[in-house]
Amino acid sequence: MLLTVTTTHRPATDLGYLLVKHPDRMQSFDVPTGTAHVFYPEATDQRCTAALLLDVDPARLGGRRPGHRSTAVPDSFTLGQHVNDRPYAASSLLAAALAKVFRSALRGESRDRPQLAGTPLPLTIRVPVLHCRGGTELAERMFAPLGWTVRARSIPLDERFPQWGDSRYADLTLTGMSRVADALNHLYVLLPVLDDAKHYWIAPDELDKLLRAGQGWLADHPERRMITRRYLAHRRALAMRADDRLAETTAAQLRLADATAEQDATTGTGGATGSGTGDGDGPPAGIGVEEDAGLPEQARRRPLAATRRAAVLAALTDCGARRVLDLGCGSGALLAELLARPRLTEIVGTDVSARALELAARRLRLDRLPARQQRRIRLWQSALTYRDDRLRGFDAAVLMEVVEHVDPPRLPALAESVFGHARPAAVVLTTPNVEYNVRYAGLAAGTLRHPDHRFEWTRAEFVEWTDEVASTYGYQVVRQPVGELDPDVGAPTQLAVFRQDTAAAGAQPAGGLGR
Repeated sequence: MLLTVTTTHRPATDLGYLLVKHPDRMQSFDVPTGTAHVFYPEATDQRCTAALLLDVDPARLGGRRPGHRSTAVPDSFTLGQHVNDRPYAASSLLAAALAKVFRSALRGESRDRPQLAGTPLPLTIRVPVLHCRGGTELAERMFAPLGWTVRARSIPLDERFPQWGDSRYADLTLTGMSRVADALNHLYVLLPVLDDAKHYWIAPDELDKLLRAGQGWLADHPERRMITRRYLAHRRALAMRADDRLAETTAAQLRLADATAEQDATTGTGGATGSGTGDGDGPPAGIGVEEDAGLPEQARRRPLAATRRAAVLAALTDCGARRVLDLGCGSGALLAELLARPRLTEIVGTDVSARALELAARRLRLDRLPARQQRRIRLWQSALTYRDDRLRGFDAAVLMEVVEHVDPPRLPALAESVFGHARPAAVVLTTPNVEYNVRYAGLAAGTLRHPDHRFEWTRAEFVEWTDEVASTYGYQVVRQPVGELDPDVGAPTQLAVFRQDTAAAGAQPAGGLGR
């Protein structure tokens, strides 16, 4: 089984210092289930790839070694202990090898490059064959909240016979900005979780291993309970202890942010973003809930959030934007992907919720970014229904799943603030298509996708509102569907791209919106 880690950081061969493995040598390590090899298929100043190859010994996997507990895979027949996918598909076997081979890197230690060890780098991680119990959608749910762009492709049973369908294995690629230590810890925890079949006995100290590897990210992960349950091999008592300790961690981390949010509410500084209404009476977006939280389980498993972000990023690229606002940024999922694009010279995330901004700062690890990266990104508390001079003059602004959190009477104030006062050259806006909700089995008729949604528009209502905004404030607008397109009810998400109409650029908006 194989795992590769690639960086384009300059000089890229510094990856060898972080992994404490020399790029010019192949090294081999004895592990309980076979031999782990580390080598570098490419190693130049521009691009460097480290590969971990685990060569599993079937004799060790199926039997006992003196003084060791059996690593046999449980099976209903003896032959299954020797004939199985364990030597080939990434699983807890690979995670255990990673922990032994890259022990210093997992701890974030580098004697030769200590500052670089704490710096997020552009990384691409590939696991060509991953046993993924839950399919590619589960891989998306596990890695995307950690800031990774996830590309997971189901591997067909036999490419010569496509009618046979897909296997239970996936080809997984992760791209993003991350510390090498964080990336390795994500893999150490989540590879066994996706496989859901640990090869060794789960002792009580596994709980400490999980919490150690999950420090800084697991407590806030939306799939925390599934991760703890699967990692601990469904041992309920251990999983409950893990969940209790992680909950305590979350409470401690958010205590200061909660106090700030309460102060904002009492001083009247709240306003409408993706987190609530103009009066600040809605729950903050991105704090412990998904945007599509009201959807049934099978619907939430579809990677719509990733598809939506990809559409927004493509629209920004098409606009040629270099200075971008993420208005109503929540806990920073889109900001992480914006930061990973070097062509963007200035990125600003705003939200009415101080607690959301606290989570965004932690997700982005702002305090650990190098000075050059810190200069590219800022987080501001701001209410979208009130004018803010700091937001003027940007190339583009994003309102991703924001407007539906605003009470309809406050929408004209939002439009005036964004399109009339801030007036970026382009605005990219997404919102749910309520017509598509009938395609979500289990979502009751008339139910919105999120408990904080004030409304959800039909396609006709979306066209009406976007045309009115464009006409009022001197923009041209084009719309496109995002997600699976249904011939009867359209796509789940509606996207509009507004660009300033140069012919009307000098005209003052007259009368505002009456909607």
